[in-house]
Amino acid sequence: MSYILSIFSDFAEIKPVTLSVILAILLAAFLLYLMRKSVKFDTKMLVYGALSIAIAFVLSYIRFYHWPQGGSITPASMLPLFVFAYYYGPGPGIVVGMAYGFLQLIQDPFIVQWVQVLLDYPLAFGALGLAGFFRKNLSLGILVGGFGRFFSHFLSGIFFFASYAPKGMNPIVYSLLVNGSIIGTEVLICFVVSLIPQVRNAIEEVKKRALA
Repeated sequence: MSYILSIFSDFAEIKPVTLSVILAILLAAFLLYLMRKSVKFDTKMLVYGALSIAIAFVLSYIRFYHWPQGGSITPASMLPLFVFAYYYGPGPGIVVGMAYGFLQLIQDPFIVQWVQVLLDYPLAFGALGLAGFFRKNLSLGILVGGFGRFFSHFLSGIFFFASYAPKGMNPIVYSLLVNGSIIGTEVLICFVVSLIPQVRNAIEEVKKRALA
């Protein structure tokens, strides 16, 4: 028996970061399997998806504010992902959002526990794809997708970041205040930018080409 256990002993050396990434990838693969019939990527969609991720990633490094435990206020870095979902619907939007979440996990991780990783990265950014349910109303899609991301971070804050709350503050209140101020401001910026006539016209013009 001891020999059999020794065969698997090296598994104990796997770092929590590595384990979290593996579990996140497995979850993403499972979700993709469930959505395999509704999500069909063609070449043009892949190109627009890659561009959306790239633009969002660059904007995410222009930070007006960076919370020590993760989360930033940026110049509408989520907007390209909202727009992609607006073009192609919730299925592709969720997949591209999750891909972006993995990129953030690799580049700028803050890891406490594997469930927290799922909530703060693939699930939180995948929720931005909910904007795709409102393909005739980008502004409403931004609010719904933004709330989806907020809710995922909100749950993570309650269960995994309660120790960061000031003494005597309820973890629910703490998570609501922190995530509401950060994600809420991010969503508000995206919402306002999307209403700028020149930006809205550009989005609609690109939409015609993307769906042509």
